[in-house]
Amino acid sequence: MRPSPHPAPGWFPVWQRNFLVWRKLALPSVLGNLADPLIYMLGLGYGLGAMLPSIDGRPYVAFLAAGTVCASTMNAATFEALYSSFSRMHVQKTWDAILNTPLGLADVVAGELFWAATKSLFSGAAILVVIAGLGLAHGPLALWALPAIVLTGLAFAALGLIWNALAPSYDFFMYYFTLFITPMTLISGVFFPTDQLPGWLATVGAWLPLAQGVALVRPLLAGEIPADALIHIMALLATAGVAFVIALRLTRRRLLK
Repeated sequence: MRPSPHPAPGWFPVWQRNFLVWRKLALPSVLGNLADPLIYMLGLGYGLGAMLPSIDGRPYVAFLAAGTVCASTMNAATFEALYSSFSRMHVQKTWDAILNTPLGLADVVAGELFWAATKSLFSGAAILVVIAGLGLAHGPLALWALPAIVLTGLAFAALGLIWNALAPSYDFFMYYFTLFITPMTLISGVFFPTDQLPGWLATVGAWLPLAQGVALVRPLLAGEIPADALIHIMALLATAGVAFVIALRLTRRRLLK
C-alpha cells in the first residue's frame, strides 16, 4: 500500500469509479432512497399531522419535512459507508485492486467518504425537490439546505466507515442501526420537538450529529437563518474529521493484519 505520489486529490479516482458504477442504476437508486422517507413524510405528515396542532406556527407536515430530509441523508450515507463499502473492501476485493495502483489506503477511504456523502446529497436533494413541489420550502434560503445536507452526509459517512472497519460480516451492521441510528432518529428532533423529552435525554439528543443537521435544515426550509449556525457547522465538520481519522487507523490496522 503506497501513498499517492501526485499532488492531485488521490481520492477522486475512487469516487469516480464508484460514481460510474452507480450511474448504471442511478434512477432505481434515487427512487429507492425516496420511497421510505416519502412514506413517512406523507403518511405521518398529512395523516397524523391533521390531528396535531401547528408547531412554531407551521403545520406538522412542514416540521416533519425538514427532519425527513436529514434522516434520509443520514440513512443514505450510512448504508453506503456500511454495506457498499464493506462489499468493496471485504467481498469484492475492489480495495485490494485499487491498492495495487499508486493510490494509498488514505485515498481509498477518503474516496469512500466523499462518495457516501455524494450519495446522501442525491437522496436529500431529491426529497428537497418533492418538498418544494408540495409548497413546504419557503424562500431562497432553502437552497442553503444543500450544503447542510453535504455536511450531515460527511459526518455519517465517516462514522459509518468506523463501523465498517470493525465489522466481521454484514450482520454486524444491525448493532449499529439498533444501538445508534434508530435511537438517534427518535431523540434528535426528526419527528417531534425535543422539548417533549426528559431534560437529560433532550440534552443528549442535542449533542448528536443528526440534531446538528436538523438544526440547520429546519430553519432554512422555513426561510429563516439558523440560530447558532456556526456551532452546528463546526460540530458536523469536527465529527466528520475525527471519525475519518479513526476510521482510517482502524481500516489500516484491519488490512495489515
